Amino acid sequence: MTEVARRHETWMELALDQARAALDTADVPIGAVVIGPDGTAIGTGRNEREARHDPTAHAELVAIREAAEALGSWRLDGCTLVVTLEPCAMCAGAIVLARLPVVVFGAWDPKAGAAGSVFDILRERRLNHWVEVYPGVREEECGEILRRFFEAHRGQPAPPAPL
Repeated sequence: MTEVARRHETWMELALDQARAALDTADVPIGAVVIGPDGTAIGTGRNEREARHDPTAHAELVAIREAAEALGSWRLDGCTLVVTLEPCAMCAGAIVLARLPVVVFGAWDPKAGAAGSVFDILRERRLNHWVEVYPGVREEECGEILRRFFEAHRGQPAPPAPL
């Protein structure tokens, strides 16, 4: 395993911690963390749509807002966003606008993913910023948290995620 892959796996643990913390809420357990240029976490987030009654309170946006506040800038140059689920179109748009250069994610989202599944906004060449994407980091762990959540909320097993 390369040093970069080891770093991504370590950072994903921080995002998984956020997802696990959401298990005690009504929100879908997705976690995110923004890693600053120095390698430390400067923003964390988990889904808070239900808690805040805010459709934009996705884990990525919560973490991006916190990181921008910490840096005193909306430009997150040199930072990395790590998230347990492939970002949706809204979050992918925010990632591009925040100028995040790197996104690391765990599980694919075949219904709403915008980093290669349904759309690929993060690498859309017609936009003014492109993002380096590292998918599938600790994918099974990230997907398992979501599967357990939906099984508990729907009362039936979730369909297996496509590979």
